Amino acid sequence: MARYTGAKCRLCRREGAKLFLKGDRCFTDKCAYERRPYAPGQHGRIRKKMSDYAVQLREKQKVRRMYGILEEQFRAYFQRADMKKGVTGDNLLIFLERRMDNVVYRMGFANSRNQARQLVRHGVITLNGKRVTVPSIQVKTGDVIGIRDQNRESPIIKEAQQVIARRGCPSWVEVDGAALKGKVNAMPTREDIQFPINEQLIVELYSK
Repeated sequence: MARYTGAKCRLCRREGAKLFLKGDRCFTDKCAYERRPYAPGQHGRIRKKMSDYAVQLREKQKVRRMYGILEEQFRAYFQRADMKKGVTGDNLLIFLERRMDNVVYRMGFANSRNQARQLVRHGVITLNGKRVTVPSIQVKTGDVIGIRDQNRESPIIKEAQQVIARRGCPSWVEVDGAALKGKVNAMPTREDIQFPINEQLIVELYSK
């Protein structure tokens, strides 16, 4: 399966924003974007005037890379959001938030979305008591997400307990850090997504 294998900090620098792709490292002085807040490459320091299309493209790339999704799948999410009732941009972001790997990350069971995706793919995560291996599953209200008993002693999982205590979780989920279980109390709303995203630019890009 195709996936990005390059330097993650390079993506943050290219998009001109912290995408929090490396977990706690992004909050330290080691963050590459903090040390070099300009685009990578020989001409990264040169400021270029961006066209309307370039602004829209960069916004789409920022969101796509933040959630770790390839172009074909991201476009499919947009098409689903466009067909659903409501505001297309809001629908798109909510679809992304409801992905299993994102919810695992939001609940603090992983340090980054990439790590959360790996946990799901390796069968470490359970959904309503059943093992799951598909990161793109859309969670629903009332779903219970947890860690398999066989994996509770893993160093990554033990670190997750510290992440839960330190980071907290969004209001639409609740987490029992000691039991390593979380519940989806409601569907996320646009207001729950605090990261600066202008989803209207993405809608304009795909509507051309």
